[in-house]
Amino acid sequence: MSSRHALLEQLTRRSADEVGALRKSAPLKVALTYPSPYHVGMSSLGFQAIAREVHLHEGAMMERVFLPDDVDAWRKAGLPPVSEESRRPLKDFDVIAFSVAYELEVTGLFTLLELAGLPVRREERGPDHPLVIAGGPLTFSNPDPLEPFVDVLVQGEAEDTIHQVLHEVQGATDRDALLARLALRPGVRVPGRSPEATRYLVAKTADERLPARSSIVTPHTELRDMFLIEPERGCSRGCHYCVMRRTTNGGMRTVSPERVLELIPPTAKRVGLVGAAVTDHPRIVELLETIVRSGREVGVSSLRADRLTLPLVQALRAGGAKVLTVASDGPSQRLRDLVDRKHSEAQLVNAAQLAKAAGLARLKVYNVVGLPTETPEDIDELVRFTLELSRILPVALGVAPFAAKRNTPLDGAPFAGIDVVEDRLQRLRKGLKGRAELRPTSARWAWVEYMLAQCGPEGGLAAYEAHRNGGSFAAWRRAFEATGCVPFEARRTVDGRRTASVWPTVGPRLTA
Repeated sequence: MSSRHALLEQLTRRSADEVGALRKSAPLKVALTYPSPYHVGMSSLGFQAIAREVHLHEGAMMERVFLPDDVDAWRKAGLPPVSEESRRPLKDFDVIAFSVAYELEVTGLFTLLELAGLPVRREERGPDHPLVIAGGPLTFSNPDPLEPFVDVLVQGEAEDTIHQVLHEVQGATDRDALLARLALRPGVRVPGRSPEATRYLVAKTADERLPARSSIVTPHTELRDMFLIEPERGCSRGCHYCVMRRTTNGGMRTVSPERVLELIPPTAKRVGLVGAAVTDHPRIVELLETIVRSGREVGVSSLRADRLTLPLVQALRAGGAKVLTVASDGPSQRLRDLVDRKHSEAQLVNAAQLAKAAGLARLKVYNVVGLPTETPEDIDELVRFTLELSRILPVALGVAPFAAKRNTPLDGAPFAGIDVVEDRLQRLRKGLKGRAELRPTSARWAWVEYMLAQCGPEGGLAAYEAHRNGGSFAAWRRAFEATGCVPFEARRTVDGRRTASVWPTVGPRLTA
């Protein structure tokens, strides 16, 4: 068997295991493209929701394209990226629509365009090339680095906006005129054309389109064979580091348990409830218990320690959970108060006690280091507190370096420094002495993420330069220096009081 045939056969086997595939023929061919591998992309509820919307659009067909698992193997075999549904090469679609979740996925976009034989830079493509669109969670924060590479940015919640964009594309005979029309739509950014007043508008989907839910269920994901659905969208909280906070698109919007339950297909054996603050739903326990009584497993994407009760945790355990996952997001109470993360030590201790009482095996706690004004004493407090939790239940401590994001009150806060973050992590290791598992993420790559999160289009050019030079950390550092990529200066005080966002939002009526 040739290497080309073997690689395509992997896709065939993967497709055969899918339940609920979306297939149709239509004149407008849209490649919904994820710049990470299949198992990551198909775990994204947003990606699945937009797949359904494009599939339902009259006159358009949707096929999915993912970054190959083994890019080098595909490159050596001379294979272009192809769709899951028909194996159509990426370059043969009319529209290539990327869903980008976070900053470092931009290199996957470069790779897919290169493998397809398409120019990566927007200015090097002409009217005969596919129209390249990008949207996804990154557009809530800072999509500026995507500008040099995409023709159109769909910003914010895209369930309504994607139909408007596709409608314009279907009626277009001249690309220049098409881009000029799209540039005037709130929630749509056309690089070099959109007015400054609408440049950062993000769209809000009409409530009647909620909830987002899986179109396709597959065993080949991070969440094996799990049907995903959102009982709520957005968040009512004001954590200063978070893009999806109460000022974003009107805060939290809930979906009734009755509506959620009627949309779960009878074939679904595992259900994932997905959202920024699922346990803030006022009827979450009722929903969980009903799903469990139906004989299904159930998981929740975001557990807030201050919302946990014994019935809720028991429902999770009955639904198959073995680990309780919460977030502290501040190594000390002082820093949790600073970033408006309304969790106390008592609430986190209660979470561990509830997990133990319900028979769960482990507590996983997410945290950050490198917050503004952080000192070694704050890290010592995290050590003390983690050891206290570990005496109740085994603890896995996930630690990420803080990287300030646009559209948050901490926008412009500096990166603590790679050496500083590494010192903090080493202090944690020494203090914990193996009595709690430490799962840190890289300080170096957090710095790269920070630079992309805080820089403009020149950050994207730096990313492309780093990608072309092998993608090592050293290549990234050289590229940022060469392109003059300088993070935005702080525009807010970091005192826990100023929380208003400078980024406006636009509702569905304005984008219609």
